[in-house]
Amino acid sequence: MKTKQDFPSINERPPEGEKLDGTKYRVLVVDDSMFVAKQLTQILSSDGYEIVATAQDGKEGVDKYKELCPNVDLVTMDITMPRMDGITALEQIIAFDKNAKVVMVSALGKEELVKKSLLSGAKNYIVKPLDRKKVLERISAALK
Repeated sequence: MKTKQDFPSINERPPEGEKLDGTKYRVLVVDDSMFVAKQLTQILSSDGYEIVATAQDGKEGVDKYKELCPNVDLVTMDITMPRMDGITALEQIIAFDKNAKVVMVSALGKEELVKKSLLSGAKNYIVKPLDRKKVLERISAALK
């Protein structure tokens, strides 16, 4: 049976989701769309990130962040959600942990909300529909 070593990759590169010490970056995914949450989970997992939890709205996201802190390296946060929107959740997470790294996830046409979230402390943003390459680029940039 052939193994990975039998097929050296021309584009071999270390997974973005791993820190220099070899441990994985831990991500909390907050999105009310099960489809988007699953998509983000698959994209990030495929590049070595560890999804430590998912939440379906801002309130649950803030609660999970507080519960898991300091074992969360990054949060992906949808902007538009029921119960508590992403910007309010972002503000509460930043108030709890000023060093939190949050990347907002937004639908097209929500530029004002994206701008507000960046001013509130978000490190970057991703636009839906999700593009694997852009997601990984923006997440990686936010962790630098």
